[in-house]
Amino acid sequence: MTRQKADLLQGTLDMLILKALSLGALHGYGVIQRIRQMSGEMLEVEQGSLYPALYRIEQRGWVSSKWEVNETGRRAKFYALTRVGRRQLEAEEASWDRLVLAIAKMRQAT
Repeated sequence: MTRQKADLLQGTLDMLILKALSLGALHGYGVIQRIRQMSGEMLEVEQGSLYPALYRIEQRGWVSSKWEVNETGRRAKFYALTRVGRRQLEAEEASWDRLVLAIAKMRQAT
């Protein structure tokens, strides 16, 4: 039996990236892998979606970046969560918690 992949709602990618980076700095492909791992293989982010989002959240000051050598010896841009990014993650998670609660209430209504 195969598990179906969940579709990402628009606007959630920033939060997923921030959450992945909350555990430590990563290069882009590492962010993709961590999101997949943390979601139990249910979420998969495409590179074409990830890199524009990383650029956008870096411009907002939520992450910083620097070039380093990755585990294979190649240069890669590593992203790290900033203090502002950590506060944004907390706000995004609180917003999601409210949304999930509201949806659960709607589903339970008779």
